[in-house]
Formats: sequence, structure tokens, C-alpha cells
Amino acid sequence: MSNLTQEQGNTEFDSSTSAISESARMPALSLTMAWWAVCSAVFYIVVGATLALTYGTRNALVGMAISVVSYGIVNSIMSRYSIRTGLSVALFSRVLFGSAGAALATLIFFATAMYYAVFEGSIIAVAANHLFPSLAYKWAALIVVCYSVPLVFGSVQHWLDKFNGVLLPFYLFGLVAAVVLTTYEHGYNAAWLDFGSSSEVSVSGGWNCFVYYMGVWVLMMYTFDYARFGKNRDSKYHGRYNFGMPFYVLTFLVNGAVGIYLVATIPGLGTLTEVSVVFALLKLMGIWGLLFVWVTQSRINTANYYLATINMQAFFQKLFKLNAPKFVWALVVGTFVYAMMMADVFSKLLQALAFQGIFVVAWVGVALAHIFSDRYARLVGPEIEVRDGHVPTFNPGGLIAWFLGAFVGLVLNSASGVASSFSAPATFLISLLTYALLMRRARREWFVIVSGAESSRTVVGAE
Repeated sequence: MSNLTQEQGNTEFDSSTSAISESARMPALSLTMAWWAVCSAVFYIVVGATLALTYGTRNALVGMAISVVSYGIVNSIMSRYSIRTGLSVALFSRVLFGSAGAALATLIFFATAMYYAVFEGSIIAVAANHLFPSLAYKWAALIVVCYSVPLVFGSVQHWLDKFNGVLLPFYLFGLVAAVVLTTYEHGYNAAWLDFGSSSEVSVSGGWNCFVYYMGVWVLMMYTFDYARFGKNRDSKYHGRYNFGMPFYVLTFLVNGAVGIYLVATIPGLGTLTEVSVVFALLKLMGIWGLLFVWVTQSRINTANYYLATINMQAFFQKLFKLNAPKFVWALVVGTFVYAMMMADVFSKLLQALAFQGIFVVAWVGVALAHIFSDRYARLVGPEIEVRDGHVPTFNPGGLIAWFLGAFVGLVLNSASGVASSFSAPATFLISLLTYALLMRRARREWFVIVSGAESSRTVVGAE
């Protein structure tokens, strides 16, 4: 019997190492509540303000608008495919790169999710320490980790949707309150639209802002691992609205515009960082500001911890045959996150994120090219083979496209001037086009281990 059949009715089933059956999936509203946790992070507020400071408000808004459209289109495609197949990033990567190549994809994914958990958790700890100096940062950080880890012990289907659904109104109310209180304290001034280095819209300014948002294309992987919980009958809704442009209007455009308005209106923020914005919120709202920070960061960290956990689980299961339950990996993630929060490694984490971001963009290019191609179905059949022992160790087509795109991106990223702004777009296009061309010559043995009996033709997720 396949795992797909065995897993039906398993309420704790959200492992990245098995496909999700239709019967184990979530109602549309529940998945929306779980996924929209990702929209609330101080990071998005600060990114908008930082881009406005560097390129001007109008260019930042143009870059955000283009990003809303591009993210919406790509994630609509990604989410529909994930819903149709029930595959996770780990399983889909087996198809694209082979079993060993998939391990590298899950390593990059869980490491990136952990890095973001460090950033977002640190914001809560810094805010608590600032408002209550007697609470040392190390203890505040420990508290944050200790309550964050148990949040992902349960399943997406039966816990994270409810937790984030309850907190969503508080996040939206806090966002509005921050704007209202800022306007009340300092008055409204339309000059915020002229904030930054330029008040004119330019091609280069809008382009640079758009490219900056390509640095967080890991959200495409986040989408893939969440969308597989959607029911097939809700595929159109999820593609258009839940994972589509409306989500990114709030995540990028609304959050970014609020960030620009706050920074342009509140005097004396000093060097613009996540911390300086948090301090401004605490000054404006006091204890309610801390509550708002806790809501925003706790919501986003449910996604960070959850995705770090299940992809770490998939990575160590593949490489070291460690089959520990999910809660054990959640504890391991929490331990690593706390250790990094205690170490002065933020500059190194930023370098790692820039490096890994190139590989993530290349992954997206290969993934889209595969989704658009019908070559796999003609070679293997309508069912997708993902069993670890039935897919080859390496898929040459996927790996060549992935690494070629990443190599070009890394070279351009290390360059200076205009060339560096093309690193992410070039990575994406080269990976997508290379894989599309190689798929024309693809062989069946790239995707399945061929035997005389052709026993590798099996259902999705079967073990």
C-alpha cells in the first residue's frame, strides 16, 4: 500500500517527505489563515522604507507594484501545480534534480527559513528588552524561542490556521493604528511621496527596487510547501487570491507604503533598520507597540519554524537515514536559532542569504520550466515518481540548469555597477531557458531508475 493511501486521515500528516492526499487537505479559509501569516513582518515595512530612502518613494512604489504582479503570476502557477500534485519542495526537487540534488534544495530551504527566524525572533527580543530593560536580551530571546518551537508541534491543518487567524485582525489593527498615531503626533505631510534620494520616477530606480524583491524569492518555495494543503476544487481561488496578487498587495505594497510613511514622518529615527522602526513603534504605542511587534513577528515565525523543521527533517532523513518525528526537528531548529541569536553573526547571515538567494531564484526558473513542459508526462506517464529508491541520484538536466543559472548569478552579483542589478533576473532566465532546452533531449532515466520490468511507474508519493 502506498503512503498516499496510508496517510489519508492522518491528522498530523504534513511531512515534506510524502505527498498529501486530497482527503487530508484543508478548507480554503483555513489555508488562507495559515498562509497569510507570512504577510506580517517588520521586515517588509523596513524594506519599503529602505528602498524609498535609496531610490525615492515613487521608484520604490513602482518596484513594489511590479513585484506584486510578478510574484502573483509565478506563485499562481506554483500553487496550482502544488495543489494538483500534493508535492512538497523536497519531493518536487527529487523530480528536478534527483534524490541527492533534492537534498541540496532542502538544505538551502531550511537554512534560509532558520535565518529569517533568527531575524524575526531577534526583533521581538530587542523590543521586549527595550521596553523592559530588566529583562536581558538573552532571556527575552530564550522566551521567544521557547514559545515559538511548540507552535509547530501540531499540524498546519489543525493549529497554525487557527493561531494565525486569531492574530490577523490584531496585525491589521496595529498597522492602521501606527499610521493614525503617527499622523496624530506629527501631522500629515504629503512630502512623504517625495521622501528619499529622488522625487522622479526613473527606469533604473524602479528596476533596482524590483530586483531587490527578487532577493526574497524564497517565498516561492514557501508557497509551494503551503499550497499542497489546498483542495483541488479550491485551486482557482488559491491561485488567484490566496497565493496570488492580493496577498502581495498587502505584503509588499501596503506594508512598504506604511514603512515609507512612518520613516518620512517620524523625526529622529537615525540609521534606518528594523530595530529603529520597532523603537519608533514602541515610542508611539508603548506596551501596545510591543504587542503589535509580537503579533507580526510571531505570525511570520510560525511559517519560518514550520518550513525549517519539515525541510530539515527531509534533509537528514535522506542523507543520514534519521527518521525522528517532526517535534524533534522543531527542537533542533529552535536550538540552532537561539544559538545564532546569541552570536554576532548577522553580517554573515546576510552574506549567506545573498548567496542562497541566487540558488533559490535558479530553483524557481527550473521549477517553472518543468511545470510548463509536457516532456515528463510523455517519458514517465501521468503519475509522478518521487520514491527515493526509484528516482536516480542525479538528474543531469535539472542540475546543469540549476548550477549554470546560479553560477552566472553569483558572477554578476560580485560585479559592480549595473551588472550586479541583473544577477537575479539573469539567474532566473538562464535556469529556465537552459532546462527548457535540455528537456527537449531528456531521457526517461533522468527521472526514474529504469528496470526491465519498468517497476518504477508508481503513484505520487508512494513509498
